[in-house]
Amino acid sequence: MMASFGNSARRHPRSRGRTWSRWGSPLLERSRELGGGPDRATLGIIGVICAVAGFFVLGIVLGPVAIVCGWLTMGRSWGGSRSLPALIAVVLGAIDTLLAVIWLASATGPGYGVF
Repeated sequence: MMASFGNSARRHPRSRGRTWSRWGSPLLERSRELGGGPDRATLGIIGVICAVAGFFVLGIVLGPVAIVCGWLTMGRSWGGSRSLPALIAVVLGAIDTLLAVIWLASATGPGYGVF
């Protein structure tokens, strides 16, 4: 008679600690149930900080990050109640991104690549 390895191990785990999924942690599943990640107010404040910092350094990166944080804070819609930090993050992030693109376009210049 051949021994089967597949089914008996599932019915009788060796220890009581092995009752969760083999590939996922129970802490990870609990964080998914609780929502995980920052709440909307925190995301709005992070967006405003990224937008203001983007005026000074890495505007091409921090501008879109601010837009995304503000958009997620607004609940991914333009209607309904808007929080002030979310609106500030989206507007300043858009201005920041636009200024960074203009700065990059002007840095190349009209004579770029011409000898």
